[in-house]
Amino acid sequence: LHMGKTMKEDLTVVVKYIKQLYPPELNVFSTYAELYHNYFASQAKKNAESHLEDKDIYLLLSWVHNIYPKDMRKDHVLAEELEKVKLGSLLPSSLSKELEKKYLDSEEATIKNSLSKCLDKEIQRWKEDKEPEKLNGHFQSELLAIFVIQSIYSGQKRAKDISMAVGEELSHRLSKELPAFLKSYKDAFEDFKEKSKKHRYYKPILIANINNCWNFRDYTEKNMAEKDDNKASILSTLSDIENSGFDMLLQQLFAQLKPIYKKFTENKWDSSNEIMNEIIKTTSKHISDFRTLKDPFYHAIVEKIHAHLVKEYIVRLLKRKVSLKTPAQQQNLAQHISKNAADLEAFCTSNGSQATWLNSALPKLAEIIRLQDLGAIKIEVATLATTYPDIRKKHLEAFLYIKANLSRSELKSVLGYLADSTASTLPVAPLFSNINVS
Repeated sequence: LHMGKTMKEDLTVVVKYIKQLYPPELNVFSTYAELYHNYFASQAKKNAESHLEDKDIYLLLSWVHNIYPKDMRKDHVLAEELEKVKLGSLLPSSLSKELEKKYLDSEEATIKNSLSKCLDKEIQRWKEDKEPEKLNGHFQSELLAIFVIQSIYSGQKRAKDISMAVGEELSHRLSKELPAFLKSYKDAFEDFKEKSKKHRYYKPILIANINNCWNFRDYTEKNMAEKDDNKASILSTLSDIENSGFDMLLQQLFAQLKPIYKKFTENKWDSSNEIMNEIIKTTSKHISDFRTLKDPFYHAIVEKIHAHLVKEYIVRLLKRKVSLKTPAQQQNLAQHISKNAADLEAFCTSNGSQATWLNSALPKLAEIIRLQDLGAIKIEVATLATTYPDIRKKHLEAFLYIKANLSRSELKSVLGYLADSTASTLPVAPLFSNINVS
């Protein structure tokens, strides 16, 4: 710093006051500049060849790539004169490259080590008998994502401050660090999830970890190019953590719902309103726990619940337990299904489900049961298949078991109509393909 300041101030005096005292052909400024530069460069070389701490390497590289060429030589008083002198770099290229490699190796190792320690601390926190912290009503470990992202971002920024080339090289080296960290994080989460089910704050910790994914996801979406393979890897790992957490959070609810759904077929749908009320009441108790999820995750888990409730209802309709011979009986069942569908939709929507694609499944099935005209049934089946292109013949055949007044040829005719109008590609959000028909 002293040399740099001295050189800058002295050369400014040469430009302003001394240069004009000599004949132009002597190039007096050039003589001064070269002497100062050569002395400065010799000192820089001497330092570079001695044993340097990481901070000293960073500072020396900053002088070579940044401070000396940009702050000093581009000074508004000196720039024009220095442009004529062509002084070159403070360090020989080979020595500069050697320092850059030392710096990059050290920075990469430091960041890897800090990420590893950060994960260890996070795992330790899960083992403590403490509820995770809440921020705006959501469980989370806010510092985890902030620390990891800042460690990588700060390292990249420091390197770019030396030079764009050094910055790009470090960014390339660190490009695998976030995907690798998240894979380790996922493994640790899976381990906790399987081994700590009796932990006092098991659910809050699961929710906190799902919420942690949001900051990583947001950073990745905003800062990584679509074509970057690491982006796909990161988002995939985050989805795995989120879905794994959702599955565990929903396990107890789905287990409690199973025997309730069985009552539909056991009672031949006679008390279906009471059964649906029991389903809604049971689900409602669990949904209140999920309010501590961040909004995107809360909506995601409610949509999973919505899909499960609709799917399980369809499963009962395909069980071949109810066979109705008269139009009046079918009309009665269709009314029950329509009422249950309306109650289910109202409940899920009021709790924040945005899965509107599920809402027409049960009403369409109710309509097929209600209709008696073969042509009208075929039209409704075609509409159903257009809305839910993953429906297959086996599903429809099991469902039409309810309509015992269809002759074999009529049944064959309806099933054939479905085959002709079913799309070959599965929808983004499947419904029937998740239903096995026995």
